[in-house]
Amino acid sequence: MSAPTAPQPTLTLPTTPALSRREVEVLRTWLICDSKQEVAQALFVSSNTVNAHLARIRSKYEAVGRPAPTKISLLIRAVEDGHCTFGQVARAVTGRVAQSAA
Repeated sequence: MSAPTAPQPTLTLPTTPALSRREVEVLRTWLICDSKQEVAQALFVSSNTVNAHLARIRSKYEAVGRPAPTKISLLIRAVEDGHCTFGQVARAVTGRVAQSAA
């Protein structure tokens, strides 16, 4: 009879990526805007900067095993991680639509 083997340690990755404040700001703004150019204008940065932030956000989600390749998947991840609620996004979008109609 052989001696029992010790359990092997398992590597567990965090399930929520560590997004910076700026990344969360870009993410939340992206969720309520129609285009990356609109996000860039709202945050006073270039479209390239917005693209870089979004790529980094997606990469961080991928690294923790929760890929978010589309805008809707980023919305779901943001809600799951408490960065926003569906209600907040809906109100913000409704407010933007009302502003543009006025």
